[in-house]
Amino acid sequence: MITRLCGAAALALAPLIGAGAELSHDGLLTVDTHVDIPPTYMREARYDVGGDTALKVDLGKMERGGLDAAFFVIYVEQGPLTAAGYADAIAQAELKYAAIELMLARYPDRIRLATTPRQVREHHASGLLSAMIGIENGYSLGRRLDLLDAAYARGARYLGLTHTGHNAICTSSGARPEFGDAPAGDVGLSRFGRSVLQRANALGVMVDVSHASDACVRDVLQTTAAPVIASHSSAHARVPHPRNINDALLRGIAANGGVMQVVAYSGFLKLDPEREAAVASLQEAVARQAGATEFDSDRHEELPTYRQGLARIQREHPVATLEDYLDHIEHAVQVAGIEHVGLASDFDGGGGITGWLDASETPNVTAGLRRRGFSDQDIAALWGGNLLRVWSEVERVARAERTR
Repeated sequence: MITRLCGAAALALAPLIGAGAELSHDGLLTVDTHVDIPPTYMREARYDVGGDTALKVDLGKMERGGLDAAFFVIYVEQGPLTAAGYADAIAQAELKYAAIELMLARYPDRIRLATTPRQVREHHASGLLSAMIGIENGYSLGRRLDLLDAAYARGARYLGLTHTGHNAICTSSGARPEFGDAPAGDVGLSRFGRSVLQRANALGVMVDVSHASDACVRDVLQTTAAPVIASHSSAHARVPHPRNINDALLRGIAANGGVMQVVAYSGFLKLDPEREAAVASLQEAVARQAGATEFDSDRHEELPTYRQGLARIQREHPVATLEDYLDHIEHAVQVAGIEHVGLASDFDGGGGITGWLDASETPNVTAGLRRRGFSDQDIAALWGGNLLRVWSEVERVARAERTR
């Protein structure tokens, strides 16, 4: 396997991997760019991540698996573009910000907020975990730029422009006809979306194009002053799912200096229409049983009926494997170059594959990369070096914007 880590990038990664010795997983600085949290995170004992939980990511699993840093996600599902819809989205986001802050206040001797790449490295050197904050779906900003400033002040360092369903910022890779969405076609960023992008660049917030339509990704690449990320996507050339990034856009992200974080989400890693149909049927039944019009992952994934049904489906239609995941990583590296690829789990948001089912199994990914022939420098780049480089460049652009 041929990788392309340039001299400058290799020098930048040297402090992370040491000199002259093979890197063990324990020596890595590992960054996962997408970990979801439930609505009652830290408020219910079962979601208090200081102890053993049913979550795929808690502090013990991070410590045992050597997952050093994670972006915990302020996810809000798309809703109507109305005053009431925006008010509800803002309230949902506030619950998750407060939950992350509660975790940090309760366990400061184990995990700390990191708002800069330097802090991530300092925490790692001190034996502490790092929590970063990412936003999934700019819907929770309403139509107010000042809420992006407020999110930055709370610690948010990337903004996922959209989720499933178009919003006021841009079109999504998945339209929601119940909200009047038409296929995105050539419609990408809105005028408001361009203002959001410019403000993100000025603040030093990474712009995340996962979930965005192809047209939106193209518009972002043409408009942004800073490198972008795709916080949790995989390779469309291997699995033609609308959520995956095609090779042309992947090359565009590389040319922009950005990074695509390949995600361990089964549906994006292998085609399995029978599993998808079974899960859709289960979700419909669980939602109906709960008296809801549609399945809501935040509210319904923890119900016993759903968990039992999902276990049955898993026996009949297993999720993707670590080898499937490594195939996508290799493809992305071949197309974009080693400097423009990273890793993400989407744990507790549907992510998890055989071989990397939760944070405690993180060393399996490192071992798999080594089996595929990736060097120590490659692995350090994939596990966090590339993301931290992009984040640092986004900070540099913001400083330059402030001095103009």
